[in-house]
Amino acid sequence: MVKESMRVNLYAKPDVEQGLPTEYEDEKKSKKFLPKSRNFSTLALRKLRDIKLKLEDIYDDLTPMQRLIISGICLFIFCIYYTWGGSHYDPVIRTALGTRGYKIPVTDIQQHITHPKDDGANEKGVFITLCRNEDLFELTETIRNIEEKFNNRYHYDWVFFNDNAFTKEFVEVTSALASGKTRYAKLSQEYWGLPDWIDEGVMKRGFEKLTAVNALYADSVPYRHMCRFQAGLVYNHPLLKEYKYFWRVDHDVKVHCKVQYDLFKFLRVNKKKYGFILSLHEYPETIPTLWQSTKEFMEKHPEHVSKNNLMKFISDDEGKTYNLCHFWSNFEVGSLDFFRSKQYQDYFKYLDSKGGFYYERWGDAPIHSIAASVLLDKSEVHFFEGMGYSHLPFTSCPAEAAIRLQNECTCDPHEDDTWEPSFFCNTKFFNVQNMLPPVVNYNY
Repeated sequence: MVKESMRVNLYAKPDVEQGLPTEYEDEKKSKKFLPKSRNFSTLALRKLRDIKLKLEDIYDDLTPMQRLIISGICLFIFCIYYTWGGSHYDPVIRTALGTRGYKIPVTDIQQHITHPKDDGANEKGVFITLCRNEDLFELTETIRNIEEKFNNRYHYDWVFFNDNAFTKEFVEVTSALASGKTRYAKLSQEYWGLPDWIDEGVMKRGFEKLTAVNALYADSVPYRHMCRFQAGLVYNHPLLKEYKYFWRVDHDVKVHCKVQYDLFKFLRVNKKKYGFILSLHEYPETIPTLWQSTKEFMEKHPEHVSKNNLMKFISDDEGKTYNLCHFWSNFEVGSLDFFRSKQYQDYFKYLDSKGGFYYERWGDAPIHSIAASVLLDKSEVHFFEGMGYSHLPFTSCPAEAAIRLQNECTCDPHEDDTWEPSFFCNTKFFNVQNMLPPVVNYNY
């Protein structure tokens, strides 16, 4: 059952039957929270009128030459300030060439993008978080972090998913922290349950194989539910129907730098359908048949395969084998229209029918990555450099000192993993895109 909250009313009574709070009014947006208008007193207005009259008298007494000289001085002062002032630039108009006072990461310049201006109109964007009630207080730090670095200027909505009913405390706390509307859903069997075509005997034998090689989550059924949900089911959930762009936020991630533009508007303006920060290699023992299933799908549906794709990013031998490179999905942004599209949903449903989420341990990250690399034009996939983020055990920190200073980054560049070539794939992504990665020295 789905519950929606626009902001918590602390005095609302919980829905006892469902264990979920009832609808809440967005108190922060009610009239009593609006700032009061500042009315000038009658005396102040009189003083302003007197000053205006005196200035008019002085101006009337000036000769045309004196007026011209004063205008020239004012123009000169303005030009000096605009050229050399420390905060003159318009922070919302940024092109791939940059503007005076605002720096574009060199990686963005190579990707030929525009940092869009904030025109006051939001996109249909949403944050998506899959979590549990026990994640609450770790999640509070993440929400505050995202609000501080980005959302306190845009107030985008947040949708929370859980395989159990959210507690009243969870809803109250998260709604108080988020500046946009908050919505909550308990996932039904349709989204969080074993499909009826799965053979549990085969599944358990798969658990034993993974346990023997000490694979993470070797015998975890909930983890497999999570991967399947994030891989394809989430995008058609009713709570996301009104949105066009998403930013996935796991409960334990941290953004290190101010995002100085509307990230969702960025996706639309630059026609990007998938964005990432870190890419790395998947554990091969968890996906032994994923690539074979993908090749079968491509043979069945050649119409879905992009002609100008990123196959060379995920395969070193023209598609014969998978090189395990994937975008780390605990930070990802993208187009919901793409993930709802026929080509993506056909791919997801084909993989789902194979049972690999349960018989093996297919993750959502390699599936998203293969889909973005095969189904999209390579120009539609974007690497974000100027943000920086961490999810244990890895960190991304912008390579350029000027970008870190401008965006007020709090990360240590010596802890950056972005361009380390042995385990991470970002350098390969740039090579395939015929771009040069930043010069980074990992021999500290």
